[in-house]
Amino acid sequence: MSVRLILTRRWLREEWLLVLLLALLPVMLWQVPTGPRAIVALVDWKTIGALAGLMVLSRGLEASGLIDRAGRTVIARLRSERRLATALVLFAAMLSAVVTNDVALFVTVPLTLALSRHVALPTGRLVIFQALAVNAGSALSPVGNPQNLFLWQVSGVGFGEFLLAMAPLTTVMMAILLALVPLAFGRRQLALTRMETPLALQPGLMAVSLAAYPLFLFLVNAGLAVPAAGVVIVLYLIAFRAVLRWVDWPLLLVFFLMFVNLGLLGRMPAIAAAVPAALELPGGVYAVSAALSQGMSNVPAAIFLAPFTGDWRALAWGVSVGGFGLAIGSLANLIALRLVREAGLWRQFHLWSVPMFALSFAAGLLLTAL
Repeated sequence: MSVRLILTRRWLREEWLLVLLLALLPVMLWQVPTGPRAIVALVDWKTIGALAGLMVLSRGLEASGLIDRAGRTVIARLRSERRLATALVLFAAMLSAVVTNDVALFVTVPLTLALSRHVALPTGRLVIFQALAVNAGSALSPVGNPQNLFLWQVSGVGFGEFLLAMAPLTTVMMAILLALVPLAFGRRQLALTRMETPLALQPGLMAVSLAAYPLFLFLVNAGLAVPAAGVVIVLYLIAFRAVLRWVDWPLLLVFFLMFVNLGLLGRMPAIAAAVPAALELPGGVYAVSAALSQGMSNVPAAIFLAPFTGDWRALAWGVSVGGFGLAIGSLANLIALRLVREAGLWRQFHLWSVPMFALSFAAGLLLTAL
């Protein structure tokens, strides 16, 4: 098999969502003929701009070595399996609220894999709980995950107001997850040896990324996401060009295609009539968005349902809970499962994720009724 064919197959496996969306676009345009200007109008450019800037800044923080050092400092102080699991869950959850759920996984999962080379660990189970943790923790913040970022932009509320709206559900989901930790991990003592060499600390990159992050969020909150993203990209292009090479740029195209494909789907007469009726069922927007996430993942579910409802909080709660359950519920789940090669991991994931979905969904229903 040629090298080119191997690389092509690897790219298709890694970018399957992009390929699927590209393949669906002509079908959607055939079903709902739409001109170029109308297609561009379907895209929420504020979300695209905010996502682009956050991806660059998050990658800058990661590449600076700051997050890697912080994680190692915490983990090196632990001496039992259960304490290690609790620390990883809390670290992943808190990190995801700041630098997005996928970036949090790209930090915590490699740390876990490095640990497993020095001491016997239930590696797969630890990674599963980290995936659940980033889904729960990222729900709190407007920038914790792509669906929150999108809903924050379309809702028009402030950063603090969004945090307050998501805090009750996030608190309950984290409490449920932490209650599951003792069921999954024992008190076995760990004898940790020295971990692999940490990332080299880059003070300049760290200082710029730390300073630019809150300023960028302030500008996004002020409705200036697109120009702010342009400034961030130019800044890193001039000062830290290597960081831009590691940014997941295809993800921006995925979001562009999601906006277009799902916007066109919502314009189909049958769909446009069925969705409002479904939102009137028991549980309303919350229940429908949680259920729909199980079939199409929570980011597309949020984008698809947003034009049909003004209740952004119920939608945000539903897609947050919808990240649990089936692995497809959140792209973060798929990322975590791809980072670890372990037999039976998918089955083991659902043994924990499905109960997490059921408990979180029930808790969310109870909270919405209060």
